[in-house]
Amino acid sequence: MEKKWYVYILECLDGSYYTGVTTNIEERVKKHVSGKGSKYIYSKGFKKILVVIDCETKSSACKTEYSIKQLPKNEKLDWLINKSKI
Repeated sequence: MEKKWYVYILECLDGSYYTGVTTNIEERVKKHVSGKGSKYIYSKGFKKILVVIDCETKSSACKTEYSIKQLPKNEKLDWLINKSKI
């Protein structure tokens, strides 16, 4: 059985967003909160998790992450608003 993958978007203390992939959301968030999850979150500070998206494969998670990272911040906001209405 293949592991379930997740794409997540976090809000940083400065209002910026961080998008990542993982197989274990709880552990990944703990690492971000402790400052050991990524250099970006370490420097910007963790505020809250905004959204978690289930993906069936690592490939689909990475493609989703990439497409989100390509969006300008205002389009990410629109995407998040529409995602929360689903």
